[in-house]
Amino acid sequence: MFLQLGDIVVHAQVEGPAPTADAPPILMLHSIGTSLHVFDPQAAALARTRRVIRMDLRGHGLSGVTDGPYSMSLHARDALALLDALGVQRAHVLGLSIGGRIAQQMAAEAPARVASLILMDTAAEFPPPEGWQQRIDIVTAQGMAALADAVMARWVVDASLASSQGLRRILLATDPRGYAGSAAALRDARAADVAGRIACPTTVIVGDRDIATPPAMAAALRDMIPGAALVTIPEAAHIPTLECAEPITAAVTAHLAALAPQPGAEGGLAIRKAVLGEAHVARAQANVTPLDAAFQDWITANVWGGVWTRPGLSRHQRSMLTLAMMAALGRHEEFELHVRATRNTGVTAAELSEILLQVGAYAGVPAANSALKIAKRILSEEAG
Repeated sequence: MFLQLGDIVVHAQVEGPAPTADAPPILMLHSIGTSLHVFDPQAAALARTRRVIRMDLRGHGLSGVTDGPYSMSLHARDALALLDALGVQRAHVLGLSIGGRIAQQMAAEAPARVASLILMDTAAEFPPPEGWQQRIDIVTAQGMAALADAVMARWVVDASLASSQGLRRILLATDPRGYAGSAAALRDARAADVAGRIACPTTVIVGDRDIATPPAMAAALRDMIPGAALVTIPEAAHIPTLECAEPITAAVTAHLAALAPQPGAEGGLAIRKAVLGEAHVARAQANVTPLDAAFQDWITANVWGGVWTRPGLSRHQRSMLTLAMMAALGRHEEFELHVRATRNTGVTAAELSEILLQVGAYAGVPAANSALKIAKRILSEEAG
């Protein structure tokens, strides 16, 4: 999609099921000289169970180009404007190289908008500034081809791979004005601008063969952010998302899984509240008696905490499956409860219509017809 955001048109891709209040989307910010396609493997894997948002940075990919210099704050404002345009209040932010520094700027300037950070092959500042000025001068005078060999030697371990050749083509296709503008942002970035201002859960990821932002810089970044974790990827260079796709995806998935409700009673209660609503759960708990106390504990720990916490299906997908099964089995009380829960799980009226059509085909018209009557009543009540 293309969106007019302030003074530029931004190219973005949005994939995966609708986010929920406790499962915000993940925003991916790429490195200088590349595009949103550096995250193709990670987006494909993550979008199976969560909303994934990618954008081409200002001056990169298919997004608009403006004259530089750019700044980290400018890039951060672009990213926040994209979230605003998509109606997203809060997101996990994954940033690679300059994308990681933009993510830090977002967390510092708009902490309420950032659920967590995944900072990949990046730093708080990128010395020496003279090196970035030299790159600016080269691309301005000679174009991107003049930098390609030197840059690729830092980006990948094996330049002969198809993915590495693809990266080179993306680099060569980058507008020199956009590259120079972002290089200026890297030149001018200072750790003091973000140090002490980031408090969200953070994982720092670095390749052990990254010579652009080596492991020592990653360790310094981890130490700058309270509670941050550090993950080192073996045999990975500065742009590892394609060359080392599987371990990178695993590290990102582990970060997100650690923040999700965990199996057991506590995690089950959190998901139960997120799906059914805190008011409903409070009423249910207030009505617990010795007769059903053990049963309620079992449901919370083993159904909500043992099944709904599993990562294989999204909250949205589990909601749709539950609606279909309750309708097919004629469990009308539970069906009504889960229709009301769609406001929290993101299942739309159009999706519910398709679910009940499927129920009619495979469980019988009477079952689907009864469920449709209930759904129409509830949706009408909530719309009014």
